Amino acid sequence: MSSTELITPSCPVPLNNAQQVLLAHGGGGTLTNALIRDLFAPAFNNETLDDLMDGAVFKLNGSRLAFSTDAYVVTPVIFPGGTIGDLAVNGTVNDLAMCGARPLHLSAAFILEEGFPMETLRRIVLSMSEAAAAAGVSVVAGDTKVVERGKGDGVYITTAGIGIIEDWLEIRPDDAAVGDVVIVSGPIGAHGIAVLSVREGLEFGTTIRSDTAPLYDLVRTMIRATREVYVLRDPTRGGVATALNEIAKSSSVGILLNEQSIPVPPEVNAACEILGLDPLYVANEGILLAFVPEREADLVLAAMHAHPLGRHAAVIGKVTDRPTGVVAMKTRIGGTRIVDMLSGEQLPRIC
Repeated sequence: MSSTELITPSCPVPLNNAQQVLLAHGGGGTLTNALIRDLFAPAFNNETLDDLMDGAVFKLNGSRLAFSTDAYVVTPVIFPGGTIGDLAVNGTVNDLAMCGARPLHLSAAFILEEGFPMETLRRIVLSMSEAAAAAGVSVVAGDTKVVERGKGDGVYITTAGIGIIEDWLEIRPDDAAVGDVVIVSGPIGAHGIAVLSVREGLEFGTTIRSDTAPLYDLVRTMIRATREVYVLRDPTRGGVATALNEIAKSSSVGILLNEQSIPVPPEVNAACEILGLDPLYVANEGILLAFVPEREADLVLAAMHAHPLGRHAAVIGKVTDRPTGVVAMKTRIGGTRIVDMLSGEQLPRIC
């Protein structure tokens, strides 16, 4: 769950001015977590929601299903490697995949600003259709609303999806255990920098393309290699650092990363250095994090390396018994630093 609107004074959780500004600009990290913990979760309290997974997992007529929903407000709506349309499809099918679910069907709702170019909308819808076909899902329901000029920033899209989970498969964000290793499926940071480069008109000497892609087929490859895949997460908003902090806290474990093992494309690294950004906090839309026992790591990596989306998969860290709820990193120069959760996002409106 996330918020990209300025909360009104009627909100029962008191927010100071700085928090309101963060919310107005898509603030994430600890503030979003606080909103979920203090406002949304108590208001909608139920056993399924309390798990706070990427999707709700429940049983229906003997089948285990996953259900997820997300809203997309990325600007610009077309960027190197994708559009808001394929991003909306991939983002939701990936949330289902992180529950171990095979995505089946999606719904899509469009909020259009009056005067939005029809040709741009056509391109977005076609990219959405192509992404759905590539992910093996059907868009089976939808809605369209139009708002006055100047009140919608072009187009916003909300998608919801449903998928089915094998009975034996149990993947949860709080199942990381001491002795697990942390695997990343590919290089990090491309999506956030791709969007930012177009938004700000930046030139980096090369075109950095978003990594947006559907991840279920890679997940299926991994769970066919071993049943001992316990935690999956796609590090989207807030990047790898935020995802790992959430897992460390929910599992009550420590995580120690090795900076030298984390794959960052040279062009992304160079862009981050110029902009003063940390690639660990930059959003991704086509990679995943997996926690598996160390004894299974080679088997899982071999399977991932044989898949187009896992060719550059690598072990980037391990799970420790302390300090619990903390992510630390061995740096290239031999020191150790804390990789904390940011109070706000480095890059708002990248998904």
